[in-house]
Amino acid sequence: MPEADSSILAALFAVFYVSLAIAASGHAILKKEDSRAAVAWVGVIWLAPLMGSLLYLMFGINRIRRRAAELRGEMPRVDQGSAVRAYVPEDMGRELPREMQALARLADRVSRQPLLTGNRLTPLSNGDKAYPRMLEAIASARQSITLSTYIFSNDAVGRDFARSLGQAVRRGVSVRVLVDAVGLRYSIPSIIRHLRRERVPYARFMPTRTPLAMPFMNLRNHRKLLVVDGLLGFSGGMNIAAGNCVESQPRHPIRDLHFAIEGPVVAELQTVFAEDWDFACRERLNGERWFPKPYAPGSTLSRVIPDGPDENLDTLRQVIVGALSVARRHVRVMTPYFLPDATVQDALKTAALRGATVDVVLPLRNNLPMVDWACRGQLEDLLQWGVRVWYSPGDFDHSKLFTVDGRWSMVGSANWDPRSLRLNFECNLECYDARLARSLERMVDQVTARAEPLELAELRNAWLPVRLRNGIAKLMSPYL
Repeated sequence: MPEADSSILAALFAVFYVSLAIAASGHAILKKEDSRAAVAWVGVIWLAPLMGSLLYLMFGINRIRRRAAELRGEMPRVDQGSAVRAYVPEDMGRELPREMQALARLADRVSRQPLLTGNRLTPLSNGDKAYPRMLEAIASARQSITLSTYIFSNDAVGRDFARSLGQAVRRGVSVRVLVDAVGLRYSIPSIIRHLRRERVPYARFMPTRTPLAMPFMNLRNHRKLLVVDGLLGFSGGMNIAAGNCVESQPRHPIRDLHFAIEGPVVAELQTVFAEDWDFACRERLNGERWFPKPYAPGSTLSRVIPDGPDENLDTLRQVIVGALSVARRHVRVMTPYFLPDATVQDALKTAALRGATVDVVLPLRNNLPMVDWACRGQLEDLLQWGVRVWYSPGDFDHSKLFTVDGRWSMVGSANWDPRSLRLNFECNLECYDARLARSLERMVDQVTARAEPLELAELRNAWLPVRLRNGIAKLMSPYL
């Protein structure tokens, strides 16, 4: 090739490289909320000619939120009528202690969901307590049943639910079942053939049939919702699987916590389901069959907080940080997967430095080893600044609890990891009720009483290959 042609090609490549690097750097500077991430990506873009820009195009752009927004579109809110508005407190100052009012205002603004009075939440430990209550509610349904779950196993428990739902259909009850398409794959064959046999109307949430659909592996519906007759709800962290029935000694037991929910907030749970169902099936659920006039059997102030990689992105994370900012005495966190980002880690450390006792309870035996390794890679910094970490022995514990100062609590489907707080569709409830918060704290205390505290020296003195393994896994935490 003539020398002049080579010079022209080199010049064209230089112009292309510089133009691409400028465009990629500009995108990182404008779009990255974390300045440290922006600086890191700009460095990669310029220090690795061409490859750095390609890496940014492949991995640096958040396509998850954009794709979720494109798929769900500008879906209108499902209108459950004006009945619940009667349960919105007129005077927040009279209903809440002063130290919790700022948190309530924050949650009101970021979630855009009403805080409602008159609710009652009843904790149900494991499938041994939760499933009989849920099946009893399904058997007594007269108008409607909506069920949303991530995993619906094709086992004895799953088939019991399918049969009970089928019997409700034959009684004339309107039934809708929404199962996440990836969660269905936990059983082979799936529960779908049993639902079909029982003539239960069902839908898969965002099916993934080909390798080209791999991006949707992150757009999962992780919500667990059951609403019966629009008045009785169940929600928490529990899927439908025989492993949750711990007393029957399954091969892989899973401890978990679910809640029976009564009161006006059930209408908001129904709204979350109805919007997901509308997205999956283009069928609107409206009217008294789905949204009857609510009643107020309790005294808990509660709010549904939906979260997902759409218009609700970062809602739960903002509420978590807000709750940690008002903590003065005690914070209790119980979660199976603990990979908080830098902002949440700073909030935990700041609460501890203010003098609050911050307890994080994790399962000693995790069903996802890579997540456990990444978690251990993050814990040294938290321990150093006063956060206490406990490892719960025995069966894998999938429970999710968060309490502050014996006054406020949050329960639901979300874990403290990027997948729950950034990539999946979740549903939690925040509750302003001292009696409920203290009862949940006692549950956590019962676990810590038999748990082993993690010592800072244990992490620092770990075998070098183990520390390297944990550090490498920590680098992958945004993708776990």
